[in-house]
Amino acid sequence: MLAVLLSAAVGAILLAVSAGSLVVPFLDVLRALGGKGDVDAAAIILELRLPRAIATFACGGLLATAGALMQVLLRNPLADPYILGISGGAAVGALGAITLGAAAFWVDAFAFAGALTAMLVVFGLAHGDGSWTQTRLLLTGIIVAAGCGAAVSMMLALAPDTRVMSMLFWMMGDASVAARPWPAVGVLVLALLAVMPVARDLNVLARGELSARALGVRVERLRMGLYVLASLLTASAVTLIGSVGFVGLIVPHLVRLILGNDQRVLIPAAALVGGTLLTLADTAARTVLAPQQLPVGVLTALIGVPVFLFLLSRRPR
Repeated sequence: MLAVLLSAAVGAILLAVSAGSLVVPFLDVLRALGGKGDVDAAAIILELRLPRAIATFACGGLLATAGALMQVLLRNPLADPYILGISGGAAVGALGAITLGAAAFWVDAFAFAGALTAMLVVFGLAHGDGSWTQTRLLLTGIIVAAGCGAAVSMMLALAPDTRVMSMLFWMMGDASVAARPWPAVGVLVLALLAVMPVARDLNVLARGELSARALGVRVERLRMGLYVLASLLTASAVTLIGSVGFVGLIVPHLVRLILGNDQRVLIPAAALVGGTLLTLADTAARTVLAPQQLPVGVLTALIGVPVFLFLLSRRPR
């Protein structure tokens, strides 16, 4: 199954590279990737479409991996990467930079700084007097997210009209500005390498904290480390193409439905499915109404809502 999913991911990237207002045949795509073929087609593929396809795949993989980790750690099927207010902090940083008219590099830098700041605030407040619990962490994340939402609303109300559209596109997910995807790819690969050695412990933790402690799992250290890792994954994804909903919520459920709940298989499969899904969604977003482009977050919501309702109808209890 992992080999099938990997083949589907490669196919989705090739489709994203070939599709667009100028359709490039697959043979020409392969020639361009090999450094041959038409110069103009090679420039379109290597400088515009390939970085965007890799960026959307990396973002989908980051969100799906973070969602799978959050659902196991919180033992809550509604947990998603944004539940701890990470997206809100990134939105405050990015929209603040856009309001000031900063360049794209500084927008990304401010978004990542805002996400890390929100993460530190949530973990710091949730720890409190040392009585750290999952419920306290969730409530703190909800409050911080609400505060960030208020700040975002205020910036949208005060921003110049010429920048409101850019701010709205960023909040709905805009892959057109993702020109530097390789750091996100590196974060995804390193995260998978870090998670796989403890996937067996996650299987035990999914059956309950008492069982995990009885079998020798260091629950506090494991949970805190993976919370921080999931937050960093979310911050990297949001920094790359903005806030994209439903990928981190829906993909782990779909993979779990097909492959079961073994984290040694579920986590890498979720990364592949999440990347493939977001790549296909972005391809549709820029081709359905070409030359006009839609925010990719709109399509993921249109896909995610009926899929989640379908999953709920299968498990009414």
